[in-house]
Amino acid sequence: MTEEIQRCIEVLEKGGLILYPTDTVWGLGCDATNSEAVQKVYALKQREDSKALICLVANDFMLEKHVEQVPELAYDIMDLATKPTTIIYDKPKGVAKNLIASDNSLAIRVASDKFCRYLINKFKKPLVSTSANKSGSPTPLTFHEIGADILKGVDYVVSLHQNDKNGQPSSIIKLGNDGAVKVIRE
Repeated sequence: MTEEIQRCIEVLEKGGLILYPTDTVWGLGCDATNSEAVQKVYALKQREDSKALICLVANDFMLEKHVEQVPELAYDIMDLATKPTTIIYDKPKGVAKNLIASDNSLAIRVASDKFCRYLINKFKKPLVSTSANKSGSPTPLTFHEIGADILKGVDYVVSLHQNDKNGQPSSIIKLGNDGAVKVIRE
């Protein structure tokens, strides 16, 4: 795993794209602080950049570093969630501008997968994590369902867990700083 993490970091530091196993489905990833890398993800997915992407962090400390104010309810949701849960926060900071939604929010998940946590901790920056498919196509639930165009479009493919069946996409909940809670995806 150490060698895989090192290879990913080399690609991420150069603004490249990785294809990697996450705590949900296989993800397309890049440095979430690099706007050119984020643009490459939008281009590969053929997705409008007005449709925001998810960002992964390694822990609560990194979350707090990239959100102006984490509502207390977020910690309760993360502690009680029975599956990976992405939370949309108001007023993100320290990430690429083209990663932030037009309403000044950002979807962030604290990764629960061991590989992801180690990678993000070692990289010391959040990663973009979006499903490894073209926009509008079904989300691949296994590595072998990922299209050839996606495989060719990334700079590095992680060789771990390629025969595992991944889970489902995460739940998504929007938490406003005003206390509003909205379930986007269960």
